[in-house]
Amino acid sequence: MFKRIRNPFLRYFVILLYFVIILFCSIELNFLNMFGYSPSLQDIKNPILSVASEVYTADGKLLAQFYKENRSPIEYKDLSPNLVNALIATEDVRFYKHHGVDYYSFFSSLASTAKGDKRGASTITQQLAKNLFKTRKRKSQGVVRHIPVLRTVVYKFKEWLTAYKIEHIYNKQQILTLYFNTVPFGNNSFGIKTATLKYFNKTPNAVTPAEAAMLIGMLKATSTYNPIRNPERTLERRNVVLSQMNKYKFLSDADYKTNSAQPLNLNLSYVEEDGQGDSYLRRAVEKWLAKWLKEKDYDLYEDGLKIYTTIDSRLQQYAEEAVEEKMKMLQKRFNNIWRGKNPWRDSKGKEIVDFIPKAEQRLPIYKILEKKFNGDTTKINEYFNTKKRMKVFTWNGEQDTTFSPVDSIKYYARILNTGMMSIEPTTGKIKVWVGGINHKYFNYDHVNQAKRQAGSTFKPFAYLTAIDNGFTPCDKFTDKPVSISYTEDGKQEVWSPNNADFHFSYREMSLRWAMGKSVNSITAQLTQQVGWDKVVEYAHKCGIESPLKSVPSVSLGSNDVSVYEMVRAYSTFLNKGERIDPLLVTKITDHDDKVLEEFELKTTKVLSEETAWLMLYMFRGGMEEPGGTSQALWEYPGLWKKASNQIGGKTGTSSDYVDGWYMGITKDLVTGVWVGADDRSVHFNTSESGEGSHTALPIFGSFMERVYADPKSGYQPGPFPKPWVKITKSYMCVSPRISIDTTSSETDSLSAPEDTTSATPQTVEPPQTQQQNPPAEDK
Repeated sequence: MFKRIRNPFLRYFVILLYFVIILFCSIELNFLNMFGYSPSLQDIKNPILSVASEVYTADGKLLAQFYKENRSPIEYKDLSPNLVNALIATEDVRFYKHHGVDYYSFFSSLASTAKGDKRGASTITQQLAKNLFKTRKRKSQGVVRHIPVLRTVVYKFKEWLTAYKIEHIYNKQQILTLYFNTVPFGNNSFGIKTATLKYFNKTPNAVTPAEAAMLIGMLKATSTYNPIRNPERTLERRNVVLSQMNKYKFLSDADYKTNSAQPLNLNLSYVEEDGQGDSYLRRAVEKWLAKWLKEKDYDLYEDGLKIYTTIDSRLQQYAEEAVEEKMKMLQKRFNNIWRGKNPWRDSKGKEIVDFIPKAEQRLPIYKILEKKFNGDTTKINEYFNTKKRMKVFTWNGEQDTTFSPVDSIKYYARILNTGMMSIEPTTGKIKVWVGGINHKYFNYDHVNQAKRQAGSTFKPFAYLTAIDNGFTPCDKFTDKPVSISYTEDGKQEVWSPNNADFHFSYREMSLRWAMGKSVNSITAQLTQQVGWDKVVEYAHKCGIESPLKSVPSVSLGSNDVSVYEMVRAYSTFLNKGERIDPLLVTKITDHDDKVLEEFELKTTKVLSEETAWLMLYMFRGGMEEPGGTSQALWEYPGLWKKASNQIGGKTGTSSDYVDGWYMGITKDLVTGVWVGADDRSVHFNTSESGEGSHTALPIFGSFMERVYADPKSGYQPGPFPKPWVKITKSYMCVSPRISIDTTSSETDSLSAPEDTTSATPQTVEPPQTQQQNPPAEDK
């Protein structure tokens, strides 16, 4: 039929037009599922902004929701003309002249692109189509998404079709209102009302031209032009928008000059109510799923997913109760120790005089104030010392008070925090996740975000290295001074560690006894023999992913690691030498319960079963060996109602009692607990108050008592597993019973108080005969 058209140019044009019409129809009808979903007129009449995703515990309890609740819709009359003018001048100056697609801008942009001046031509209506109906999401795509050039053409045609439908149903004011109510402004702000409140503490009808220009300027790239993180770039972008408003006569020359000279003038004092049950767990799930969501092109806040986690609601409750009980007591102890004094101290115990000014300078508001007041420190200090009403966290609930920002810094710097995680190594399922004491006031997660010195909880990796390379638990070393020469950054160094109490007993001790008692000198000697590079290698092999500085002190926990990493690494021993990739999510379904993904445990064999079992036997030494650092657990009778119960573990304390740790192992679970202040300058001042055995261990003890007291928890006391394979190395070596109860039995610090008194002679009793036979499960 095209041959009837004799003019070749007209014929080719008609052919092109014919195929464009066919393509449009095919896209609209999603012919053979090639082009994906396109919103219908009914969809556009009744747009759904988002559907909440739900998070469930392993036992089916709703844990949290994800939705863009930080969105407060408004009507057109509530919009300042400045906002409308800024948007039109910047994004679509011909907005009132087209019907959804601006062909003039489209073809002029093609011409500009051909000349090397690339610029966009999407109208406000097209942007609304893309934002509101997600026309470019994978779920809206068909087979053609695999064809690069055609894919882009289909995207654009689909947006054009949707834009035409929008313009058919809504008038221009309604389109602008929909646009302002749905567009994101960064920092979890969706919609113009939320944005104006967040950045200027005012409603949309009250913003100035400069404020409107800043908000519209952010739409180009909310991360790049984030006024909190990138104020300089944001200011430049705002002035570009103001120049556009001036160019198109929305702003006079005088008003343009006045507004472009202004600073950003942010007001971040607005406090939003969080209505979606935010928590450490909720954030952990979001982070755990981030890669999957990106790969599968799902939006956690809009797509109505159902996420099933590994968290056990009973155990989570018991962990939170144990944290609250013990952290209350620890905070009271800490406050009594530093009553009337400031706890921010250097390593010599002297108060850090510039602690508060430096804390002020780390706050995001400080840079904003510097620009606002042109570096005038008097005015900045006046801001930080101005009192206002606020709510603060206390262990007795939120309290109203009158604080200045300086008062607030001083108050919160004294608050102790914690991180706790428990995992079932054989399944890799994370059962407990406590990221801190209160997410609303302390949203930094101390399980996987915070990294702190591990102290003596890192020592087992030195003993693991030794046992996997020829040593046995019965091999003996002498507790004596040691000096190790090594090279660091090209310099020759000598490391001479002290024991935590500055005493050396000169006693010969088995490796199991030395690890159970946490003897620094023997750990150092062992590290010297096996090599600190090897210790680092084994720690990484078991699951420590943080960079570790390979120096002799590595075995005493001088590096920073997370609770997550430590629990994962310790799980290798209970899992027969197989390193696990911990599971926090087992299954994801859509809103109609169709399974989208199921996650299975991934393991890697890194240790022999013999080595893994011998390490479990070594960990029991903390309870069974003389002076074992875990023996404070005897104070928890609920742990020992069953005589055959066994618990292994390791305490840890970093320099100056900054960090307290306890890593606990039962026959079923591995649990890690960290306790400390967020700022490392704030800490306890004695071993009696700040050792891991006095801070972190009590949380573990209280938690496990609650677990064992509940017959429905699924976890009951009992002995460790029998050897999985034949044990070829000697390990049943009985340590002598020491006749006095020394306080050093719970001392495990990386450094110690300045006590240089000589070691007190101690008498030693011969081994008790009843201990010469191994427990039944060890035979």
